[in-house]
Amino acid sequence: MPIPGDRSVRTTPEGLLWEPCERWVRGVKGEVTVVDSRHPVLVWEPEGIPVPGYAFPREEVRTDLLRPAEKPPTGAHTGSRIFYDLEVDGERVENAAWTFPAADLAGHIAFEWFLRRGDGLDHWYEEEEEIFGHPRDPHHRVDALRSSRHVQVEIDGTVVADTRRPVLLFETGLPTRYYIPVEDVRLELFEATAHKSLCPYKGNARYWSFGREADVPRNIVWSYPEPLPAAGVIAGHLAFYNEAVDLIVDGERLPRPVTLFSELLRPLRPLRK
Repeated sequence: MPIPGDRSVRTTPEGLLWEPCERWVRGVKGEVTVVDSRHPVLVWEPEGIPVPGYAFPREEVRTDLLRPAEKPPTGAHTGSRIFYDLEVDGERVENAAWTFPAADLAGHIAFEWFLRRGDGLDHWYEEEEEIFGHPRDPHHRVDALRSSRHVQVEIDGTVVADTRRPVLLFETGLPTRYYIPVEDVRLELFEATAHKSLCPYKGNARYWSFGREADVPRNIVWSYPEPLPAAGVIAGHLAFYNEAVDLIVDGERLPRPVTLFSELLRPLRPLRK
């Protein structure tokens, strides 16, 4: 059992990083609590999106609800070979859980969590707060700061936003995001879409696409209508993907960064006729 207060990160021969966590974590499917753990560990896999997942001591998991996977995946989750389907109230969730081959994590079971839509557990809680998207990384910071910088956003040479009262959001591993008051965005140039996303640090986001002919991806701008308290200052603001628009900050045109979102943004929306 990990020692309480021990925050050091371990490395396994398989390339996994993991560390003990003192948060009380619960996972729920329907009305059934599948995971109820006071001794979870955070696990980072060496490939894929660099966010952590949780693994839980077997005795803190409803293993009576797990069945050997009928169609286990190959090449998933850093060499894992043992997968489980979850069966709750007659509903079977394929490959909902697995064990890692690492000796350090023997006796632990991990569950799908990251951005699952309809095929994972329904709700996750850390203490009494519901957590969305994926577990929060204790080594990851998100700081949203009001600013008086002059920020302009251009799409194909058209100025679509211009403000001197942005909120700058600094997030570990990502470029600075410039959140602009909705009044300073030419929102009539955009069309709301049905796309949504979840962030464990900021909350639930909604999106807009550019409504004119332009070689830009869909869902280029987003907003958090009801951000989580730690990022509450971005309420009523919109942000653009630096990777796909032109940003001018205090007269300086910023280079477009290359991030983990760049590949996702690559497919272009069809041009209007």
